[in-house]
Amino acid sequence: MKSDSELERDVKEELRWEPDLDATDIAVSTHNGAVTLTGFVRSYTDKYEAESAAKRVAGVIAVANDIEVRIPSIHQRPDPDIARDAAAAIKNYLPLSYEQIKAVVREGWVTLEGEVEWQYQKQAAETAVRPLQGVKGVSNLIKIKPRVKPYDIKRKIEEAFRRNAEVDANQIIIEADGSKVVLKGKVRSWAEREEAERVAWQTPGVTKVEDLIVVRNDVKPLPIVAAITIAAAVGLFAMFMVILATYKAPALTANPF
Repeated sequence: MKSDSELERDVKEELRWEPDLDATDIAVSTHNGAVTLTGFVRSYTDKYEAESAAKRVAGVIAVANDIEVRIPSIHQRPDPDIARDAAAAIKNYLPLSYEQIKAVVREGWVTLEGEVEWQYQKQAAETAVRPLQGVKGVSNLIKIKPRVKPYDIKRKIEEAFRRNAEVDANQIIIEADGSKVVLKGKVRSWAEREEAERVAWQTPGVTKVEDLIVVRNDVKPLPIVAAITIAAAVGLFAMFMVILATYKAPALTANPF
């Protein structure tokens, strides 16, 4: 289990590692696996990327993103311009269902409303407007109303988990009540938690996913152990080859006459 100082160091390193993020004015604090991000960035995309980077770090169990978006005056835009670009971006991402989604903009903050059939459509709409110039934040209020009736949802999610290389299906409990799904259990990272939720949302007929999965902060650093084991094996093999070469040397250098 990482200490608060170790986790804080790793999150800061991950923020600096992200090539598309200027983390100069972002501050990080940690407490028992929970990370708080403060400071300011110059775009909403940077705020989103900072949160994503923090969630990728092993040992992080929760993230509070209190970063402020301060758009430079040269990049600030009127709400009608942002709304027009938002509508065009959503149409580009969702050419078959864009008419079901409305974007309302107030003081640079975009609120998405409407009803769609699939979770990926809801996510695509948010992805479309997030990088638009002048956007300070996004509230995604789009509702999911699938046409497909829920059928055998629990079994389908379990099978999807078993096929997924990023999810340990044995550590997740699935509860299904009609079209609503509850996920419980413990996973190794925030990324695995999000992947489990994403897989559940992809199941036909699902209208709600309650993610109660807990991220473990006591996972042992398996990659380090594996590296040490491999290094030891390589060392033993090299030693064996040296001994073997020494044993054969007299036969190779013997005088043929």
